[in-house]
Amino acid sequence: MITSLGARLTRKSQSNFYYAFLTLPEEKRRAIYALYSFCRAVDDCVDEQDGGGAEGLDRWDQEIERCYAGTPATGLGSELAEAVARFPIPRSALDDIVRGCRMDLTENRYAIWDDLRVYCERVASAVGLASIEIFGYTSPGTRDYAVELGVALQLTNILRDVAPDADRDRLYFPLEDLARFGLSEAELLAAARDPGASRPTGFEGLLAYEADRARSHYEAAAARLPPEDRRSMLAAQIMESIYRTLLEKMVRQGHPIGGERVRLGRPRKAWIALRTAARVYGPS
Repeated sequence: MITSLGARLTRKSQSNFYYAFLTLPEEKRRAIYALYSFCRAVDDCVDEQDGGGAEGLDRWDQEIERCYAGTPATGLGSELAEAVARFPIPRSALDDIVRGCRMDLTENRYAIWDDLRVYCERVASAVGLASIEIFGYTSPGTRDYAVELGVALQLTNILRDVAPDADRDRLYFPLEDLARFGLSEAELLAAARDPGASRPTGFEGLLAYEADRARSHYEAAAARLPPEDRRSMLAAQIMESIYRTLLEKMVRQGHPIGGERVRLGRPRKAWIALRTAARVYGPS
């Protein structure tokens, strides 16, 4: 049983990724736990009051440099250094993750989809590009799969976290999309901060539109996964299945905003993992 700091942090977080990680052999699991915990730590720098903000991100920039030099200064850094020494995780991916979180300190509005996509690729697709180096792959096309899947996962998170993001004055729907549905920033933020209030005209249409955008990226990811890497990407496909199920649950529930976050129970996630494994390893 892996008892690393990364493993403990991953289990404690009750991440939707946890059941996907269980399919990996121990060495890969240890590395992915370190990567996931690094992502959580960096995210906490900008999401938690005591996270350290820009200074916290600066410290992680320095720790990344030390990890690749083989001289980490923290416990989690030591596990991350072990991962980057064992697997060809590009430093650019880890740098992008920090760069994406840094955007949360300076940008809380995105005018057009292309701008938001940059953010999604940094905070999510970069994680995918690091992860596939741990999973192992043969076709360069798998990198395109990782990018599209990362965007889809991030869009799902955005739809689930409309209320907490609004409380931080962050709006992750492109302003051009609000205009498409006749919504102002003030109307959307007010609706997100007061779930009991009547939703303004266009609000439901906007959420449905963003859900369709997420679906399109799940479909693009599936189309880009090379057949020869389907089995090595089992963990990624379990993540995809869990998050897509979560997206559809939000849609069925009418895009709930505020209150308890929409979740999948542990038995449901375990079942999705088993079902996905059966599909991936079943007859071609």
